[in-house]
Order: sequence, then C-alpha cells, then structure tokens
Amino acid sequence: MQKSNYFIKGILESDEKIVTEIYNLFFHKVLSFVYKNNGQREDAEDIFQKALLQISARIKLRKLEVINNSFEAYLFTACKNLWRRELNKKQKRVTNHDVKELVNEELDMTYVLLEQERWELFRDKLEQLSGNCKHVLNLFLKKTSYDQIVKQLGYASETVARQRVFKCKAKLIEMIKADKRFRNLK
Repeated sequence: MQKSNYFIKGILESDEKIVTEIYNLFFHKVLSFVYKNNGQREDAEDIFQKALLQISARIKLRKLEVINNSFEAYLFTACKNLWRRELNKKQKRVTNHDVKELVNEELDMTYVLLEQERWELFRDKLEQLSGNCKHVLNLFLKKTSYDQIVKQLGYASETVARQRVFKCKAKLIEMIKADKRFRNLK
C-alpha cells in the first residue's frame, strides 16, 4: 500500500497507532513553523489536530483515496494555511477591540477546506504550465523585481518581462477557469 494511502486509511479508521506515527513523523516540522511564526507548542498541537480533522473531512466529502503530492507535503500545507488563518484572526481581534468575533467552528472548517481546495487547484494548474511560465510566475509570486527577472531570465527589457508575466498569468487563469473544479470553488 502506498504510504499516503496508509496514512489516509489510518486517519479515516481513527487507528491510534497510525495517527501516533503521523504525529511522530510530521509534527516537528509543523511545530517549527508555528514557533517561527509567533506561536506556541499548544498552537501547533491545535493546528495539527485541526489539519488531521480537515483531511479526514475532505476525504469523506470528496471520496478521495490518494493525495497527489506526498502526505507530508499535503499535511504541512494544510497546517500552514490553518496557522496563517489563525494569525489573521488574532490580528483582527487586536486591531478591532470593539469587535467580538464568535467563530462557528463548523463554518470555519468549511472555509478552510474551500481555501485548501482552491490552493490545490492553483498548484495543479501552475504545474501544468510550461517550464518558462512556471519560473516566471514563481519569481513574480516571490515579489522579485522586474529588473531581477530580466537579469535572471535574459529578457531584453522590463517591458518584455512584464508582458511575459501578464501572458503567463492569463494562461494560468484560463486553465483554472476551464477546470471543472473551478465552478464548485467560487
């Protein structure tokens, strides 16, 4: 059995041995990420548990048997997205003293699942682009200046780099909108 399927089966069956194995193998990376991003061990434990619940719900909802990427990468991405969401909520609470946010946990989980599916669609389509487009968009998404893009990719000018970024973004958007998952994720 493929390792991803082994972990998925363990989560779905609430197999304590497999869930403990998942925790032992992957928690340290999530803990490190949360520490680096203003969190505590308890935060990392909560996020890790929520991610496992999210994965379980997603698999039951979509009847998924296999996660395309490695299980570790999928789990870590889910944890990162959840932690960033928590940080955004905390920031809103700090900056809006008068606003009290009552979070419906079920609704929140639905948003997290939707966000994760959108991210997966984006990553899938980004991977389907040509090598040059992937490289250009990765540089653009990392906020690399057009001047640096020109130097790294050997374009004639910043105008050429801007046009290439624009064309690659347009192609990516077109591919995303053409995917049948897009209509469900609006």
